[in-house]
Amino acid sequence: MRISRILATLALSVLPATAGTPDQASAVRQSYEKSMEAFSIKLRLAKGETERQRLLQEERPRPDEAATRMWRVIGSDLDKEWTLEPAAWFLRIASGLVDEDEEGVTRPAMRKEVSAVVGAVGKYHVKSRKLAPMCMGLVAAGDNESLNLLRRIEKENPDPKISGVAALGIAMMAKGMGDDPRVMRERLTMLRKAIIDSADVEVDGVSMAQLAEEELYIIMNLSKGQVAPDLEGVDSGGRPMKLSDHSGNVVLLVFWNSAGEGADGLIEWVSAMRKDERFAGKSFEVVGVNSDPREELRKMQAAGTVDWPNFSDPSNDLGKQYRVGVWPTAYVLGPERKIHYVGAMGTFAELTAAAVLDEN
Repeated sequence: MRISRILATLALSVLPATAGTPDQASAVRQSYEKSMEAFSIKLRLAKGETERQRLLQEERPRPDEAATRMWRVIGSDLDKEWTLEPAAWFLRIASGLVDEDEEGVTRPAMRKEVSAVVGAVGKYHVKSRKLAPMCMGLVAAGDNESLNLLRRIEKENPDPKISGVAALGIAMMAKGMGDDPRVMRERLTMLRKAIIDSADVEVDGVSMAQLAEEELYIIMNLSKGQVAPDLEGVDSGGRPMKLSDHSGNVVLLVFWNSAGEGADGLIEWVSAMRKDERFAGKSFEVVGVNSDPREELRKMQAAGTVDWPNFSDPSNDLGKQYRVGVWPTAYVLGPERKIHYVGAMGTFAELTAAAVLDEN
């Protein structure tokens, strides 16, 4: 990925700057989305894990290339209103890209281009009536600059529908700011405004009412202090499993797969944690929700690589109940499934689990 990003950056610098058109932007998007649809069909029809992995390695469409092509079309015209929709699409694609240096350290890619889009919207388009897709693009960008711009749009845009979409974006981004009462009040206030003013607005076929309902579900069921939903499914052998089978234990619930970034480190970290004297022999368990093909999870368990209980969830049905879209994601649950932590795997999850265990 690092080499491909370098090549993409060189392409940006050596190709002559030319003004793009709405049709060119549409063609870039359609080309990438059609290639993704074709790739998804191939992946579903793959015969065996070897073929699946080959497809993932060799034929998966390149989002960095699509983002670079879109930037070539819109980058010199960000002051023009027609670029708002393709620029929003660019933000959604570019937000998932990372650069990796020679030491293996990763950082967000295309930050200069992303910042240019955000800056142009703030300078030229805050009062535009065509900002609904851009508001969702700013959510995808996910940084403070984007959040501050959403706050400006919510306050300054004269169209109540656009202001309402911006309010929804603020509520969506605020869930990454913790669960203290002030943040929760703002999220609920913004959601209320979004439902009243922009429920019927759609972006890419999804209504703001649907997105607002999702955010309310997260607040009511998946936020710190709430009792987490029970999960019912099967393990890699098809045997029934329930999360409630672990009632009375502090549970580190981990949504993960072997294709995710840092999967090997995650497996090692979980195994070491279960042997740690703070957890071993106590009322504690790690429960995985694994979205690999079932046979892949079975192989890892048979080899002893994965030595903790796991739901097999290749269709992400259980992940959807917990609104998981990024792997790995961790929940720390108390003995009665009360949520004490939601977020990335690592030190904070481990320290929270240890603290909850000491309290019970």
